Amino acid sequence: MKWSEIIILLLAVFIGGLLVFYDLKSVSNSTQNDSDILNNSQKWESKIDDKASVVVTVIPSDLSMESREWKFDVAMNTHSVELDQDIIQVAMLVEDFGKEYKPLRWEGAPAGGHHREGILIFAPITPYPQHLTLIVNDVGGVQRSFTWTLIE
Repeated sequence: MKWSEIIILLLAVFIGGLLVFYDLKSVSNSTQNDSDILNNSQKWESKIDDKASVVVTVIPSDLSMESREWKFDVAMNTHSVELDQDIIQVAMLVEDFGKEYKPLRWEGAPAGGHHREGILIFAPITPYPQHLTLIVNDVGGVQRSFTWTLIE
């Protein structure tokens, strides 16, 4: 074999290797970007209400269309007010047309004390609303409202 044929063959192998490597890399990045989009689709903004000496923080943990239950992480903190409300009785979801939905259950700290955390669970709303508001009444004697946009 002549040197020129060897150089052409090595050059062809090198270029072929680059093309295969580039193609695999672009497929890998595409898959990673798709999974990032899916993971980000369920990252909801936390909302904080600081009134009447009580700080209430709410973060939806699951509001997907496919979920069997919608869940909200709720934390209430104070140093001067007794947190003795029955969360099931004072919370509700309100959808775009004003229809109200009561929680199914509360999984968390019982009534009383100055620090409470738990998960407030609702049945999913159908049809899937564009906006959703969680209202919590009478914590510190005031109404608290937390709103998220589900569909933009």
